[in-house]
Amino acid sequence: MDLRDRVIAIIAEQAMLEPSDVTPEQSPADLGIDSLGLVESIFAIEEAFDISVPFNANAPEESDFDISSVAAIIAAVERLVQEQRTPA
Repeated sequence: MDLRDRVIAIIAEQAMLEPSDVTPEQSPADLGIDSLGLVESIFAIEEAFDISVPFNANAPEESDFDISSVAAIIAAVERLVQEQRTPA
């Protein structure tokens, strides 16, 4: 399972949907994921990919993690995985 499929599976689980029902254009809100579900999704993503997501649930708009759509979340996870694998 590649990164994209894993992220979609995590988001689908939070939305109580099948991964096939989740499209990249949808936002978490479109999928019925509330702020708590979003935080749980981010924790699951951090655990699945062993990354630290710069997300502040109290001020999501200030976070350096785009949650506007499933595609944006996938892109942000890809970037974080890449950054954390590259030695400083």
